[in-house]
Amino acid sequence: MVDRAFRALLWCALRLPYRLRVPVAGWVISRLVAPLAGYSRRVRENLALVCPDLSKAEVRRLVRAVPDNVGRTTIELYSGKDFVDRIRDLPLTGPGAAALEAAHAAGRPVILATGHFGNYDVARGALVARGYSVGGLYKPMANPLFNEHYVAAISKIGKPLFPRGPRGLSDMVRFLKSGGMLGIVMDQRMIRGIPATFFGIRALTATSAADLALKYGADLIPIYGIRRPDGLNFDIHVENPIPHSNAATMTQAVNDNLEALVRQHMEQWFWIHRRWK
Repeated sequence: MVDRAFRALLWCALRLPYRLRVPVAGWVISRLVAPLAGYSRRVRENLALVCPDLSKAEVRRLVRAVPDNVGRTTIELYSGKDFVDRIRDLPLTGPGAAALEAAHAAGRPVILATGHFGNYDVARGALVARGYSVGGLYKPMANPLFNEHYVAAISKIGKPLFPRGPRGLSDMVRFLKSGGMLGIVMDQRMIRGIPATFFGIRALTATSAADLALKYGADLIPIYGIRRPDGLNFDIHVENPIPHSNAATMTQAVNDNLEALVRQHMEQWFWIHRRWK
């Protein structure tokens, strides 16, 4: 039932011109879905846990702005060619842009670490569109119906895609060894993760990005698609490569890097996550 309702909303939104469908999707999720689904409450709870000094006005703003970004991101991911056409020519910015371009030119493997921030598939889509060999590691959803059409949608943005777990491991390793780049979203709570911190609070975090970088001699480079104030366009921001040391230290460095960026753009992170459960 929920899946059918979601598909119906998608169908309606995708009938709209791109410049209209993105803000409309943001409004629907922010004003209609978030209060009913408990997202607004979860945003407030997470903010109270890690940012207790925020003003009431700022919390109210984020309660609306966070699900608005979620709605925009969702419809962008399902927009296929329209989305890719908008991001394909975005320049790489930030202190690590030259290092990423050099790795591409040399055919070296790279782990691209990102988070549920801005639109997390902007960088992958843009790099694939300009000829980079970039795969994506994703965590399959518990609901197989949602997972099926979600994977189909993000496949239109770029391939290959590798599911977390044994099924995708061997293909992913071969891809990395061939000099591919692998995008990993790092800010999901992982039961088998290490007790790293995020916003100063213990947050279980997978070490997979650091483990792969160390094992296969890959650069570990944080990269983000930052939404611009117009709500439709992005900047691709590339950080300096994380120095190789050990998996725990490198994983914490990625968390710290994302946290610093979130603090600059609080409305663009997925505060709906149960990150500190």
